[in-house]
Amino acid sequence: MEDFIYVGIVSCIGLLVYYFTLFKAGRARSTFKVKAPSHSGPPEYECYVRAHQNTLEHLVLFLPGIWLFAWAVDPLWAAGIGAVWPVGRLWYAFGYYAAPEQRVKGLLLSMPPIYILVLGSLVGFVLKLI
Repeated sequence: MEDFIYVGIVSCIGLLVYYFTLFKAGRARSTFKVKAPSHSGPPEYECYVRAHQNTLEHLVLFLPGIWLFAWAVDPLWAAGIGAVWPVGRLWYAFGYYAAPEQRVKGLLLSMPPIYILVLGSLVGFVLKLI
């Protein structure tokens, strides 16, 4: 059970990365004077909103994926693979804040952990079933 501590730590770091993008999008709303509830504004503002929204879209796959993989396969492997995701998401966000085309490397780094965790979980559960 102690091995799951690392999965919990990586999950918390992932949530903090998400909160960081939320905070940056909120500050951008003020900086670019975009009144709620609108999400339309200058392209620079929309980069902050998209970085936040896209991180949320990926978080929905990341969190269950890391925990399912930890249970079906191995918690230490789940934490190790999952640790790549927050790094990729930060790289993605900072790239997006600079220019939309600079987000791609972070996206490419953060996608494989999700695929590995979700598909690895499925394989692990199927193997346990057999």
